[in-house]
Amino acid sequence: AFMPVGTQATVKATTPEELERTGARLILANTYHLWLRPGAERIAKLGGVQRFMAWPHALLTDSGGFQVFSLTHMNQIDDDGVTFRSHLDGAKLRLTPEESMRVQGLLGSDVAMLFDECPPGGAPREVVERAMRRTTAWARRSLAVPAPEGQARFGIVQGGTHVDLRLSHLEDIASLAVDGVALGGFSVGEPIEEMVRVLGEVTPKLPTDRPRYLMGVGTPFDLLAAIGTGVDLFDCVLPTRNARNGQALTWTGRVNLRQARHKEDERALDPGCECPTCRTFSRAYLHHLVRTKEMLAPRLVTQHNLWFYQDLTRGARAAIERGRYAAWSDEVATRMREGDEIGSPDPNQREWRANRT
Repeated sequence: AFMPVGTQATVKATTPEELERTGARLILANTYHLWLRPGAERIAKLGGVQRFMAWPHALLTDSGGFQVFSLTHMNQIDDDGVTFRSHLDGAKLRLTPEESMRVQGLLGSDVAMLFDECPPGGAPREVVERAMRRTTAWARRSLAVPAPEGQARFGIVQGGTHVDLRLSHLEDIASLAVDGVALGGFSVGEPIEEMVRVLGEVTPKLPTDRPRYLMGVGTPFDLLAAIGTGVDLFDCVLPTRNARNGQALTWTGRVNLRQARHKEDERALDPGCECPTCRTFSRAYLHHLVRTKEMLAPRLVTQHNLWFYQDLTRGARAAIERGRYAAWSDEVATRMREGDEIGSPDPNQREWRANRT
């Protein structure tokens, strides 16, 4: 399943009703941003984040750690937590496992992520090992905070691209009373072959009785590769971010709606798609909206891209049930590569690399 990202209690450029029609039943909201603005206490007073944003289905909140650690020039990390300055007003703040879980409890999410430290891509082994030790200690402290009734909690496995470290940390996290296991620290600049290599070794060792979540991934090719290793759940801003830049994701590859080739193209954006955008508007009209920077452009393209991601995961589930996932994923990847109109296939580009596991 794919989770659209609703960072600030909104999936950008779409309404909850439109999002529901794509088939999405689980979305992600960001603890860090909602903690800073409008504040967890205010959201709790208004009935929790789902009621606040009028989303009638399930919602997962991240721990806030990734955003804090990404503020590398504004944070100080120690074994107790992290001190940082708000990107909004520079105020000095402190985030610990206990505070992260308190905030997620106030937000009222269905799934809360345990506080972790995500080491930067390419970090030395000793830095990765330190992040693992902290993540395990912080997971235990996170679990010691009472959970709101009905809230599930997922632990996060770190370890970079070191298979032995991943497997060691997996044992630590899976031994805890967690409802799901997530793999963090991927898609931070490593080649897709490296990600798939590590996933191929680690994913089969994940518990089979709990969801397997690959955080922050990724392109359609990334999803196809990761599903092949046994991953269940994904989130990524790519379909909404690319839509705001005039890029559509289709069964025949990426479509750059800025290009002049579309100015008189009466075809649907993706003939194989049943989304309202594809059933109603031509590429020529979408090209016009994108080039004139009309507000409707990101709304229509976002709606399509989110629909495509849900279709992609629906197709994967159906192929798995039929016992032909490997063949199906190869067919899909080949079709997307051959039809892609944003540059020629370049083996040095992440999205073009082989998806076979």
